[in-house]
Amino acid sequence: MRTAPLDTPDFLTLAAQRLRPEPPALGDALANPRGDHSLDDVPLVHPLTPKEAAVLVPVVMREEPTLLFTERATSLRQHSGQIAFPGGRVDPTDESVLAAAYREAQEEIGLDNRFISPLGYLDPYLSTTNYLVIPVVARVAPSYTLVLNPDEVADTFEVPLSFLMEPANHQLHAREWQGIRRRYYAMPYEGRYIWGVTAGILRNLYERLYMP
Repeated sequence: MRTAPLDTPDFLTLAAQRLRPEPPALGDALANPRGDHSLDDVPLVHPLTPKEAAVLVPVVMREEPTLLFTERATSLRQHSGQIAFPGGRVDPTDESVLAAAYREAQEEIGLDNRFISPLGYLDPYLSTTNYLVIPVVARVAPSYTLVLNPDEVADTFEVPLSFLMEPANHQLHAREWQGIRRRYYAMPYEGRYIWGVTAGILRNLYERLYMP
């Protein structure tokens, strides 16, 4: 399902009003993280040492804004072939979550910092693989250029923000994982299966900016 194209100035206004201006501290982030666990009747058990990660949520400032995604290389040991945002684990040498997101975008797809301007942060997301993910929402100039790292990324593509922010496109799917039936968001788009953490982050973007 498609809705009317969303307006870029309106998006920027909502982002300025409703996104977190700063990332939460690790202790605060663990107090009430988002995650697929919130869709199931499964109590959340906080891990003692979650692995901190950052992803860039790149909103391309076209006349109709889009989001930029990666398709992970099939040779990767984990999450191969899945749709994702650029991102990864926060390294000890990273000065901040923002620096980690920028570094990962540069390493994975060659997205240079000069094309990116941060807008704010979404809520932390605790994955079933024990990563505490901090999403950094950023505007990306439509003149951006990419150089993909073939060891990590097979392809990139854009999806209209209007499609992703339409709740009718937020499907609930389920599968068995570690003997438990788990539900998760999925947003299939033109043959691409956007699901799991990535779709959960998109749902959080919708709830923060567009939910009535």
